[in-house]
Amino acid sequence: MSSVLPMRGAIDCDVAVAGGGVVGAALAAILASRGLRVALIERSEPTPLKTVLHYDPRVFALTRSSENVLRAVDAWRHIGKEHLGVFRKMSVWDAAGPGAIHFDSAEICEPALGYIVENRVIQEALNEALSAYPSAVWYRPAKVTGLEWRTDRIELRLDDDRRLSARLLVGADGAHSSIRTMAGISTRTKDYQHTALVCTVGTERPHGETARQRFLSSGPLAFLPLGDPHRCSIVWSTSPSHAQSLLALSEEAFCTALEEAFASVLGRIVETGPRAAFPLLRAHADCYVKPRLALVGDAAHRIHPLAGQGANLGLMDAATLAEVVLGASDKGQDIGEPLVLRRYERWRRGENLAMITLMGGFKDLFGTGFWPVVWARNVGLILTDKAPLLKHWLIRRAMGLQGDLPRLASVSPSP
Repeated sequence: MSSVLPMRGAIDCDVAVAGGGVVGAALAAILASRGLRVALIERSEPTPLKTVLHYDPRVFALTRSSENVLRAVDAWRHIGKEHLGVFRKMSVWDAAGPGAIHFDSAEICEPALGYIVENRVIQEALNEALSAYPSAVWYRPAKVTGLEWRTDRIELRLDDDRRLSARLLVGADGAHSSIRTMAGISTRTKDYQHTALVCTVGTERPHGETARQRFLSSGPLAFLPLGDPHRCSIVWSTSPSHAQSLLALSEEAFCTALEEAFASVLGRIVETGPRAAFPLLRAHADCYVKPRLALVGDAAHRIHPLAGQGANLGLMDAATLAEVVLGASDKGQDIGEPLVLRRYERWRRGENLAMITLMGGFKDLFGTGFWPVVWARNVGLILTDKAPLLKHWLIRRAMGLQGDLPRLASVSPSP
């Protein structure tokens, strides 16, 4: 990290966003829609959706609050219905006992609990939305290789020797954030000793717009409904050795293993797409901001995927930081000042830590075979399922309809 240097040269943009994934692109779109000059730096070129032959194994379970954010920047309308998996119901049960809980959006008079959408579909929708904002400029393929802090700005050196200066730099460059490393921000990390295997499968029975999750002794297995009524995205969290053995199976053998693990709830597994696996870690940055720098999304935190909250937390980071930055800009304040950026950190860090801790607790609770714990968690599921007020609160909280939300997330824009 460089020391503060004297002023020199012109400022190229108000905000530079390193990382053009879903969270970075959403942040850029919010800021550019309000006229701020945004430089979006992404290391890879986009892949047109129409050239892709398979479903993307990486999907996001989007809450209604995330839908609001994507609608606000006009990205939602670019997600075709054929790519939008709506889930109106959710069923969660324990393979080790009778405990189960069921949620239905009709119970709280909402049209849906959320949506399952492929990562690349959301990405392309955001790219389309960004093309309408002339104050957003892409730099791709490009990567930030150096930073210099100056009195009124931060200067970036790119890997092609281009230089940029901005009033604020946002690290949205993922779990292995080079921006976080260059800023000297450390993280607290815990290895869950689990691997998530993901792929798309075809099922004999229709999913009925229901998201399902079965807690196995090895870890949770989720079937998430896609736009096709006979197609689901699966996330199977298990031990690294078991995940590797599943990856090595033939398609027929994998279908059989998956069908058995899910107790044939959707009948036979008739086909699968390409399989992928990634290790599961819990990580939280020691701080989210430094002078003229902020972290969002996976650059700031990583969470267990059992509740599908990772992308939603990142989009809430983006909407919150944008609200803070735009509010400061409207008041004529310096958007890179620590006092401004700490408003964002105070707002989001506690919310994210609470969700990280909760998901870690659920992982530990359902990851043990100790019979008193197994008995207690099954009783807890049964009792919660019979408590309407508690269930309704849980539903609304999971949907992002309650909590300390940024304005863009809490108010539905006009479709």
